[in-house]
Amino acid sequence: MSPSQQRKPAPKKGSKGGKKRRSRRSRILRGALWTVLGLIVLVVIAFVVAYKAVGIPSPNQLAAAQSTVLYYADGKTELDRFGAVNRQSVPLSQVPDHVQKAFLAAEDRNYYQNGGISLSGMARGAWRTLTGAGTQSGSTITQQYVKNYFLTSNQTLSRKFREIIISIKLDHEKSKDEILQDYLNTVYFGRGAYGVQTAAQAYFGKNVSQLNVSQGAFLAELVRGPALYDPANGKQATHNAHARWHYVINGMRTEHWITPQQKANARFPKVLPPHQQNAASGPTGYITQQVKQELENKLHLTEDDLARGGYKVTTTINRQAQRAAVKAVQDNMPSGAGTGDLHAGLTAIKPGDGAVVAMYGGRDYAKRQFNSATDAHLQAGSTFKIFTLLAGLRDHVSTMNRYDGHSPQFFPEFQGPQNPQGKVSNYGDEQFGYINLVTATAHSVNTVFAQLNIQVGPANTMKAAVDAGLPPRKQNCTPSSHHCTPGLNANAANVLGTASPRVIDMANAYATIAARGERATPYLIKKVTGPGEDYSAKPTTTRAFSKDVTADVTDAMEHVVTEGTGINALALGRPAAGKTGTTDRNLAVWFDGFTPQLSAAVAMYKGDGTVPMQNIGGFQGLTGGTYPTKIWTAFMQGALQGQPVEQFPPRAGVNDNLVPTTTAPTTTTPTAPSPTTTTTTVPPSQSSSSSSSPSPTTTTSPSPTTTTPTPTSTAPSPTSPSPTTTPTPTRTKPPASPSGTAEGTGGGSGGGAGGNAGGGASPNLTGAVPGAG
Repeated sequence: MSPSQQRKPAPKKGSKGGKKRRSRRSRILRGALWTVLGLIVLVVIAFVVAYKAVGIPSPNQLAAAQSTVLYYADGKTELDRFGAVNRQSVPLSQVPDHVQKAFLAAEDRNYYQNGGISLSGMARGAWRTLTGAGTQSGSTITQQYVKNYFLTSNQTLSRKFREIIISIKLDHEKSKDEILQDYLNTVYFGRGAYGVQTAAQAYFGKNVSQLNVSQGAFLAELVRGPALYDPANGKQATHNAHARWHYVINGMRTEHWITPQQKANARFPKVLPPHQQNAASGPTGYITQQVKQELENKLHLTEDDLARGGYKVTTTINRQAQRAAVKAVQDNMPSGAGTGDLHAGLTAIKPGDGAVVAMYGGRDYAKRQFNSATDAHLQAGSTFKIFTLLAGLRDHVSTMNRYDGHSPQFFPEFQGPQNPQGKVSNYGDEQFGYINLVTATAHSVNTVFAQLNIQVGPANTMKAAVDAGLPPRKQNCTPSSHHCTPGLNANAANVLGTASPRVIDMANAYATIAARGERATPYLIKKVTGPGEDYSAKPTTTRAFSKDVTADVTDAMEHVVTEGTGINALALGRPAAGKTGTTDRNLAVWFDGFTPQLSAAVAMYKGDGTVPMQNIGGFQGLTGGTYPTKIWTAFMQGALQGQPVEQFPPRAGVNDNLVPTTTAPTTTTPTAPSPTTTTTTVPPSQSSSSSSSPSPTTTTSPSPTTTTPTPTSTAPSPTSPSPTTTPTPTRTKPPASPSGTAEGTGGGSGGGAGGNAGGGASPNLTGAVPGAG
C-alpha cells in the first residue's frame, strides 16, 4: 500500500485540529439559531401589528354589499343585478342542537376546542394537496366564515395570512356560539338562499326549528358546494349528495351527537324541486341568465362566487337598442285568436366585433325560462340561400349568371324516398324566365337556387354557412345542443333551409357579411371588476370571405328589401340588406338582415315549434315577409336613431368576366314523371324552405329567348346581358297574399339525395321535426 493510500490518523482529543472543527460547527449552529430566533421575532412583530391593524367587518354590512350588478354598455346605467341577499336571520336558540351538530360534523368537529384556526388541519390539507390525494382546505368554521364573507376566495399567501389573523381575533372577541350563529345566518346554500332559515324554506318548505336529523345533515353537506350536492342538478349531484350525507351522519354518530338508533333511522330526505329565485321579470331576465352563463364559462366564476357577489359587470347591451327590441316585438306581434302561444326571438350583433347589443328571448323570464334567441333551434327556410350564394361566388359564379326560373323542375339530386320525382317548385308555382341571381335572391326563387346548389355542391354551401358563423353539425347533435347546428348536412336540399340554427347564430352569420367577410365570436360581457377579477373582453375575428364576395352578396340582398320579399323593410329609410325565410306549414318564419352598423335576426314560432302559424292576424299563413320583417324594421329604426346613415360598398362584379354573353339555348321539355301527381308540398324529411315573392309593382318583358324556357333536370347553361344590367324576368304572379308579398310556403323541393336532412323546427328539444317547402 502506497503512503497516499494509508488512512490518516484521527486527531487526538485536545489536538489543535479537532478544536478548530468543533469551533466551526458551534459557530454555524449559533448562527442558525439566531436566524431562526430572528425570524420568529419578525413573525411575532408582524402578527402583533397585523392583529391590531386588521378590523372585523360586520356581517350585516357585508350582506348589504353582496349584489353583483349588471350594467348596460355605458358602464353606468344598471341593467339588472343578481346575488342579492335572500336571508332571514334567526337566533342560535331556534336552530335545533342536532342541526348545529350536523354542521360541526360536516365542517369542523373540534370547533368548540380550537382557537379559531387549526394548524393540524391546515397541515393535513396542505399534505393532501401536495401528495395528490385531493384538495382539502383544513379550514375551521371560523376560517370559512372569515374567508367567504370578509375576504375573497383568491388562493394567495396574503389572503390566507389575513384569514388567519381575523379568525384568531374573531375567536377572542366573540363567543363560539356567536360565531356559529353568524356563520349559519350568512352561509350560502344555493337556490339563492343565504342562511340556514332561508335554506330550510328553499329545500324543505319549513322553518329551521322543524328540521329533523336527516334534513339538518343535508343542509350541512351543501356548504361544501351547493351546485355539487343539490339533487336537482342531475345524477352526479344526486350521487354526491347521498355520499356526503352519509359522511355527515356517520360523523355525528362518531362524535356521539346522535344515538345508534337515530343513525339507524336516518334516511336521505325528500328535497323539494327548486323554484325560480330572484328571477328578473320581463325580457331582461333572459339577458341576465346569458350573462351568468358567460361569467361561469369564460371567467370560471362559480355559482357560489356569483351569489356572494361584489362584482361589477359591464355588458355589451346597448340601452337604446335593447329598449327598441322590446318595443318592436311588443308593438308588432299579432293579436287575437291563436296568438297566445306565439313566440319571437331577436338578437342584434355589432359586425366585425361580435358584441351582442340587444336580445329579446321572450316576454317574461320569471314565467318561461326558455330563451327564444339562444335556446330555440328553428329551421332556417330561405334565409339559408344566402350561404349557397356565398359558395357560388367563391366558385367562379357571378350574381349576373342566369338560370331557368320555371316551376316545377325535376332534379335527380333531389330524389329521395319522400320525393322520388326530385321535384322542386317555386311558391305557388310562380313562373320566371331566365333570371340572374340578383333577381332570384330578391324573389327567393327555389328552382334557381336548386340549380345553383347542384352546381357549386351542397358541401360548399354547408362550408359557407359554417365559415359565416353557424356552429357545425357534430356527432349526436340534437336540438338541445348550443354548439352545433342540427340538420346541417351536405345534401342538395340544404339550400332550402333544412338546417335548424339559433337566432343568435343567424344574426352572427349575417354580421359576417355586413363586416365584409370578417367573422367574429358573439359575446355579452364587456368588462368585469370585483373580488379577484379585472377582465376586459378582447373580440376575436377571422377572415371568412373576401370583401368583394360579400359586396356582391350584399348587393343582391339589398334587392330583397327594395323589390322583393322583404319590401316591408323599406320603411327603415336607410340602406338595408336582408333575406326572408319561411318553413313548411309556416312552422317558423324569419327575417335576417343588416345595415353597415348592425346585424339582426328575428324569428317567430308557435307553441313548441311544431304548430303551424296559420289563420293568424288575417293571414292564411305567416311568412317571413310579414311580422318578422316588421319587427326587424321597427327595431332597426329605434336602435339606429341618431346614428349617421352609412352606405354599403359598391358591387364588385366578382366573376363577371366569366359570365357567358351568348343567348340562352332553347330547351326541351322533359317527360314529367307521373303526370297525375300535382302536389307541391315538400316532403317532410328533406326540405325546409320555398319562398318567392312578386315585387310591389310587377312588369313583364320578353323572354331572353324566342321560346319560353321549359323545366330541365339539370342546370341550363347560364347567359347574361352586360354584367351591370339586371334583366327584367318573365313572371307569372301567384295569388296575392294578404301581406302584399308572396313570400311563403307551399312550393318547395323534394328530398335531397342525401336523405333526411335532419334537424327540426321544434324549440322544445323533443326531437327533430322534418322540414318542408
